Amino acid sequence: MTAVAKLGPRAARRAAKLEATASRLEALTLPESGEWLRRARETALARLREIGLPDRRDEYWKFTDPATLVRTDAPAAALFEITDEAMVFDAIDRLRVVFVDGVFDPDASDELEAEGLEIVRLADAGGRDIHWAQELFGALEAEGQDPVTRPLAALNTAVATDGVLIRATARVARPVSLIYRRRDPSAELALHHVVKVEPGAELTLLENGPGAARVSTVTEMCIGDGGVLHHVRAQGRDHERRAITHLFARLGEQSVLKSFTLSANGALTRNESVVWLNGKGGSAHVAGAAMGDGAFHHDDTVFITHAAPDCESRQVFKKVLRHGAVGVFQGKILVHQAAQLTDGYQISQALLLDETSQFLAKPELEIYADDVKCSHGSTSGEIDADQLFYLRARGLPEETAKGLLVLAFLAEALDEIAREDLAEEIREKLRGWVSRHR
Repeated sequence: MTAVAKLGPRAARRAAKLEATASRLEALTLPESGEWLRRARETALARLREIGLPDRRDEYWKFTDPATLVRTDAPAAALFEITDEAMVFDAIDRLRVVFVDGVFDPDASDELEAEGLEIVRLADAGGRDIHWAQELFGALEAEGQDPVTRPLAALNTAVATDGVLIRATARVARPVSLIYRRRDPSAELALHHVVKVEPGAELTLLENGPGAARVSTVTEMCIGDGGVLHHVRAQGRDHERRAITHLFARLGEQSVLKSFTLSANGALTRNESVVWLNGKGGSAHVAGAAMGDGAFHHDDTVFITHAAPDCESRQVFKKVLRHGAVGVFQGKILVHQAAQLTDGYQISQALLLDETSQFLAKPELEIYADDVKCSHGSTSGEIDADQLFYLRARGLPEETAKGLLVLAFLAEALDEIAREDLAEEIREKLRGWVSRHR
């Protein structure tokens, strides 16, 4: 009998999990880097060895199988055929930072400088003796491991080969745009970004593109008192792409975060957001719209902690699913005793366009304060027959009427995008998806 077999069921499972993790990491070599970055990577690797890689029996992975995200080799994914359709955000004046197959492309990127803005590649900053990001890199990810472990975020901190460190010191009018392109069907991407918005500063951060066959990104955001960060992300349409993303955000007093993600297609996508409202009067909005057809599994997992009084949070997620597509939402609002006058709102809804699609939801509230206003709701269903009849009775063809109802269903999530030009870009992509999938 092995040592593992002699343990109780729970202990045996943990021992087997850590043994499998050690085996998976045995041949892992950390990227070369300077002293402060090397220490952060080694600490993250030790953290991962302690918590173990995820499996389907973990509470927050029971709806999503992480097997293809943790295996040593990335499954190949066919390149999405390029069409004449304009890429999202192409009409926006932006500072472009381009990665191809996970590698920074200086020729395709703009100069990494602007008034009130500092941008440095992680690969460059990591070789310096000291950098402002060393107090943040891996720190928010480490804090986000409690009370729910996020092992793939720790893995990213340890092995990410590149990324950008962005510091806004004033109101930056021109958005910073992270563009992920791919050429290799089996390329793997592991990028780690750090964004610091100084007190009173404002920044818009855009992300788009498929990136790789398997994608792992971690973005750590620190928003100072009175700072504002707008984040709008459009995940590429590669049908076979697998992606795991993590957003960790710490907000100060009177600071604002508004994050929105558009997802269309992709074999497996899991977007995790962990937000701390640590200063009085902070506001955090995390939203998303997802459209899936066929072999599509999309998971939004969100954890927002209210640790200070008079703060507001909103979680708004809408999914449109058909032909066996699966949508997952796991969202939690945690309100500490000190966080009086909290206003927390959470809604997750799915529109199922046939009987073969699924929506799996786990909304949670954990409240220790007594003067709060918190609500959550989660629903799934088909297109409303009365609404469809109303539109048909006014002469609209059935498919056109259904398309309008789909767009109306998604509208609440798009309302979370503060800039109208960015919202219109997303609406245009949604209209395109509805048109192609009639």
